[in-house]
Amino acid sequence: MELADALSFVRARHQGVVTTIRSSGRPQLSNIVYALGDDDVARISVTDSRAKTKNLSLDPRASLYVVGDDFWSYVVLEGTAELTPVAAHPADETVDELVALYRAVAGEHSDWDEFRREMVADSRLVVRLHFDHAYGIVAAS
Repeated sequence: MELADALSFVRARHQGVVTTIRSSGRPQLSNIVYALGDDDVARISVTDSRAKTKNLSLDPRASLYVVGDDFWSYVVLEGTAELTPVAAHPADETVDELVALYRAVAGEHSDWDEFRREMVADSRLVVRLHFDHAYGIVAAS
C-alpha cells in the first residue's frame, strides 16, 4: 500500500490503536484518539505517566492501526514517535499544540483557560507520529 493512500484513509478518522514496544520487547497496544495534520504527522495527547509514553521514550518505533467502516478495511502506519516536553505552563508551546489537537478532534472547548490548566495539572504532552511505511486493505468505495 502506498503511504499517501494510507494517510488519506486515516485522515478522515480519529480513532485507532497505537502499538509501542515495551522494554521486554513485547508490544503494548492502546486505544487512542488522534488527529492527522496537513503535515502528515499524527498527534496524540498522552500523560507523562502512561506506559506508552515510557515505551516511546525508550524506543520511538510505533504503529497506528485504523479500522475502516467495515471490519475488513484497515490501515497500519509504521514510523517513529517524537515526544514534546510535558506541559509546564498554560501558555507554553505544548499546551498550544494540545489545544490545536483538541480542536482537530472535537471542535471548540467550553472553557479554554480551564482546558489549558488541566493539561498542565495532568502532565500532558503530545506524541507526534512520523510515518514511513504502510500496509492494509481498503475496500473500494
